[in-house]
Amino acid sequence: MDKLEAMRVFARVVERRSFTLAAEDTGLPRSTVSDAVKDLEARLGVQLLQRTTRHVSPTLDGEAYYRRCLAILSDIEDAEGAFAGAKPKGLLRVDVHGTLARHFVLPNLPDFLIRYPDIEIYMSEGDRLVDLVREGIDCVLRVGAPQDSDMVGRTVAMLDEVTLAAPAYIARHGTPQHPDALDGHQMIGFRSSATGGVLPLEFVVGGDLREIVLPATVSVNAAESYVAAARLGLGLIQIPRYHAEMAITAGDLVEVLADFPPTSTPVSLLYPRNRQLSPRVRVFVDWIVSLFKQRG
Repeated sequence: MDKLEAMRVFARVVERRSFTLAAEDTGLPRSTVSDAVKDLEARLGVQLLQRTTRHVSPTLDGEAYYRRCLAILSDIEDAEGAFAGAKPKGLLRVDVHGTLARHFVLPNLPDFLIRYPDIEIYMSEGDRLVDLVREGIDCVLRVGAPQDSDMVGRTVAMLDEVTLAAPAYIARHGTPQHPDALDGHQMIGFRSSATGGVLPLEFVVGGDLREIVLPATVSVNAAESYVAAARLGLGLIQIPRYHAEMAITAGDLVEVLADFPPTSTPVSLLYPRNRQLSPRVRVFVDWIVSLFKQRG
């Protein structure tokens, strides 16, 4: 294994904190990954990793060498990508909020792959906070304001939100006319993946934001379950309008309190602050930005 490939392997071991996971990511046998790190340590004359039966972590020398490896590998990718006709290539790992994946990203992904045929994409779905470096993820697409200071956040869209209820719910509780007249109503609780707490309903009244928490017999932590519970008439919900379009058209859900809308919700792209974007990540980020711009 040449020096550059050994650097790539070592960097992946540091990021994944595991020889086994690094081997899976690089497509190499675990023994080859282990030998590559041992050869690096022998050549440099220092211990790069602390190894236990369950955990791998960089030493101080290993952390310093890892930073140098990242800089060198990024420079090489940039140099190779600067030549005319060179196209980004390699495995791109992205983590996308499930509804965004199904409504925006996946339907347009064939065009991206036609444009960049040498990129292979692994797309996981979630809405939890992830450790991009430790989990080997290149970038994340999330609904909501970014909160992790260790990541760079780029807002790519603002989603209009609506308040909805099922016809069966309205038949039992009536149509609310004002946020101040919600006594006797109930909501379906949506629990934050960051705090575990139930998020309040939001209403803009006279230019001011008002947050209201109603009784919630049912609470969930997934968007699809949130909508499904609303269709069953279990309470009021607030979701991005795009996610509700089909349910509204079908008559399964009805918009209420339209004169007092929730605040718009940002869609953010997140990637590690301390890593230079590789060409394949950069073109994916630019594509996502243009995709949401086209959708308005």
